Amino acid sequence: MKTSNNENNVKITKKDLNKVFWRSFLMEFSWNYERQMNLAYTYALIPILEKLYKKKEDLSAALKRHLEFFNTTPHIVTMMLGISTAMEEQNSEDENFDSESINTVKASLMGPLAGIGDSFFWGTLRLIATGIGTSLALKGNILGPILFILVFNIPHIAIRYFLTGAGYKMGTGFLQKLQAKGTMSKLTLGAAILGLMVIGGMSAALIDITIPATIGSGDSATSIQEILDGIMPKLLPLGAFGVIYWLLGKEVKATTILLGIAIFGILGSWIGIFA
Repeated sequence: MKTSNNENNVKITKKDLNKVFWRSFLMEFSWNYERQMNLAYTYALIPILEKLYKKKEDLSAALKRHLEFFNTTPHIVTMMLGISTAMEEQNSEDENFDSESINTVKASLMGPLAGIGDSFFWGTLRLIATGIGTSLALKGNILGPILFILVFNIPHIAIRYFLTGAGYKMGTGFLQKLQAKGTMSKLTLGAAILGLMVIGGMSAALIDITIPATIGSGDSATSIQEILDGIMPKLLPLGAFGVIYWLLGKEVKATTILLGIAIFGILGSWIGIFA
């Protein structure tokens, strides 16, 4: 069955999307601290990219494009993979297509999708499956672990499969409407702003730096951390993010930066600068 909406240049088939679906199960196997799911995301798209881009330089650019930072709930990642497939197909057919919009859309959607996915799969479905499985297991019933696996994975796999095709159809139809109305540039700008907000929120939530030192002594002692928070909450995480961003701009290796952060953090805690 052909799934492309472009009758003149049909490329992506149901079989291609099925390859993406099966490869999506490896999404967390190569998780890394630098760019998290980027390797597995690229791996899942390799059959699509190899089919769309016959020139070596075009394929290389597409592979590098998807090696950027990516992270979301793995159970619904196929929706993003479907949208990326549709956008890559559009990019291969239209020389005026803005290829940067592919990563911009990824960055803008991964956060909201993670919020929905984490709440449903980790916060709801897993608890229901655990409750059913545990209640039977405590009675010595072998169905306990079996039902836990089935209750969690049957809905999960069905949703993962459905979202592969839904993401692709959503991407092609949505993009064609935007191209026809000439609003692709507005989408790119909006997605870029949303993506920056997501990255900013993640930085503020994940970077935790606290200075326990005080100025003065006794009842008149003033916490340096309170002074900094009074100037602007999360000022130190913002400064740390700025330094790391500057180092990356200077092409310092990520592993070197991670090692430096570890050494700086350990020494800072040891001498009492950080809590």
